[in-house]
Amino acid sequence: MDFEAFRPELEKALAYSDGSKGGRPPFDPVLMFKILVIQTLNNLSDERTEYLINDRLSFMCFLGLGLSDRVPDAKTVWLFRERLTQAEAIERLFERFDATLRNAGYLPMSGQILGATLVAVPKPMKTSWKSRALSQRFIAKSRISNPCHFISSGPMQESP
Repeated sequence: MDFEAFRPELEKALAYSDGSKGGRPPFDPVLMFKILVIQTLNNLSDERTEYLINDRLSFMCFLGLGLSDRVPDAKTVWLFRERLTQAEAIERLFERFDATLRNAGYLPMSGQILGATLVAVPKPMKTSWKSRALSQRFIAKSRISNPCHFISSGPMQESP
């Protein structure tokens, strides 16, 4: 998907200053919109979004960030979303995003679960070495929890 198609609408809604007053330049609006997409599709809080962008290489690649690039913090994500909300542009942008996905053949479901089916799975057969390992593990745990039980029953015998 070409997210650059959203740039004109984002810039119009945000109306950033020309930078003559100084201060740190804002993050790219397309990058910030992609962050909102990740956040919405994965139902993430602002703090969790910040953490996962730093943690997941797949999120970094989607956003076009390198390992050493600066990542917007939770407050920056919140402020960006608030500016779009106040400009009454956020719903239009996401409606357009959903329409673009539908036109490409995808069904945007915003993290909805379509359905789940429980299927009975046959119980795996234990091999003899698995049975021995399980029984030895049980005996070892039993000795720790009740050591007196094995003292009266005599020495433990090894399986052949």
